[in-house]
Amino acid sequence: MDGLRTWVINLDRAPERLARIRAQLDGLGLPFTRLAAVDARALTPLQQAALDETTYRRRHGMSPVPGELGCYLSHVEVMRAFLAGDADFALVLEDDVLLHDSLPAVLQGLMRHRDRWDAVKLSAVHSGTPVPYLEVAPGHHLAVMLSRCTGSSAYLMNRRAAQAWLREPGGLLPMQLPYDHVFDQGWRFGLKFRLVTPTPCGHDEQIASTITAPPGATRKFHWTKRLPAFAYRAGNELRRVAYGLREVLREKLAGSVS
Repeated sequence: MDGLRTWVINLDRAPERLARIRAQLDGLGLPFTRLAAVDARALTPLQQAALDETTYRRRHGMSPVPGELGCYLSHVEVMRAFLAGDADFALVLEDDVLLHDSLPAVLQGLMRHRDRWDAVKLSAVHSGTPVPYLEVAPGHHLAVMLSRCTGSSAYLMNRRAAQAWLREPGGLLPMQLPYDHVFDQGWRFGLKFRLVTPTPCGHDEQIASTITAPPGATRKFHWTKRLPAFAYRAGNELRRVAYGLREVLREKLAGSVS
């Protein structure tokens, strides 16, 4: 896989999670680099300042938890490390991902068609209402998404995507939403953001999330205080549909929508 570098985001205090994903990657013949995740238990003042809590509360309708910020900043650190090297593509994996046997073939297919995407989700929590347009591996298609598709446990990016996400201003920082609610906004960052369907990666349900609220805490606001979040989400989904339809048309004009 010339030009590809694989990154695994893993907390220093989670060696068992690293061992699980190492076994999967070794089995698929994919070497990787471990990135020490930003630990929410030891955030520095500079890291804490990366959160725009006022906007987060308004747009998300709930209080942030430190683990979300740690996750967010960890993905940003992967981008910086990627751009500091000479690889053309970065496969980014969270350490609770479940890798399927089809992943290497999907990666090879995506790299063969490098002009058709900037970032590609390889796992998904919601369907994303995909519109497939290009087969990249047997049974797996590159698709445009028309609806929300959260999750960030596995994705592929090129250098253009990393540069767009890190630009100042207009990039990912400061944090105003959970990472998986914002990095896929292709219209905002000027990126061809795509999904592989069916996904070659999933979530390992046997591993508990490290992004949790303190015991007994109630994050979600009363619905009357969540009206700004409802309005933001409605507008965001309208933008997503408009972007998706435009991207489908782009691919259709290229004669490649199946």
